[in-house]
Amino acid sequence: MIELTQISYKGWENCLCLANAHVELILTLDVGPRVISFRTRDGQNVFKNYDEMMGVCEEDEWMIFGGHRLWHAPEHEVRTYIPDFDPVSYTWEDSVLTLSPPEEEGTGLRKEMLLELAEDSPTCKVTHRIHNHNLFDVELAPWCLSVMDVGARAIAPQEPFGPHPDYLLPARPLVLWSFTNMADRRWTWGEQYLQLQQECEQAPPQKVGFFNSLGWVACAVHDSLFLVDIEVQEGAHADMGSNMELFTNEDMLEVETLGPLAPIAPGDCAEHVEHWGLFDVKPGSSDAEIRATVLPCVKELRDA
Repeated sequence: MIELTQISYKGWENCLCLANAHVELILTLDVGPRVISFRTRDGQNVFKNYDEMMGVCEEDEWMIFGGHRLWHAPEHEVRTYIPDFDPVSYTWEDSVLTLSPPEEEGTGLRKEMLLELAEDSPTCKVTHRIHNHNLFDVELAPWCLSVMDVGARAIAPQEPFGPHPDYLLPARPLVLWSFTNMADRRWTWGEQYLQLQQECEQAPPQKVGFFNSLGWVACAVHDSLFLVDIEVQEGAHADMGSNMELFTNEDMLEVETLGPLAPIAPGDCAEHVEHWGLFDVKPGSSDAEIRATVLPCVKELRDA
């Protein structure tokens, strides 16, 4: 049974709790929207909450808050960081929760987030839309960011191995930022999996992007496994061809997915769907341990 209740959360008086017997999501209505909490019914929130920002409803500058949010790529120092402190409206119809903030000031764009929690599994479909209310095309990519709590470890699959000289063409782009340090100890460049560990001590930012044809990325945090699965779409992508990105600093770790980069006509919208799963699984760090623990959860998410 799915339940939707209105609650307060850490200083915000207007939030929603969407829950079934397995998991619980909390969503902000005073700001955002953000999926500010996602946890198993007996577990901890896997998303980061910035305690000093909780309950803030008015500020001149954009605030991260934590949780899961929707942006549009490519990143820009002005357009990307427009403050989102307006109240969010919502509808609840046929087990679909739709969150609708107002049109962004200065961009002519309006974001929308739809959540469909499964009836009897720890999974949720999250649909992200960006509507173009301008009189002209706007080129963008939906960009979905989940801010994971301290101690999180991201796990992304490498492309399937193909021996030389049977496979002569490249398998994927790997995109580095000017501050990416591939020798940083938080990276594990494995044979089958790429991993990034969040650490709080002396941890300068790190980021990598890639095109992931396998469609899934995982994050181990607080004895839980958070899974994101997307429909892989061909075509141009922002950030030199990335449909997934990983970022970390001393506060958190972000798991990011991106839809294709394309012009959005007036009155149309761009849409990008993530499927989430949250499992009571604590994967090891070796390729064999990840295969044994994570891949069954990927299958369960896709079968849900």
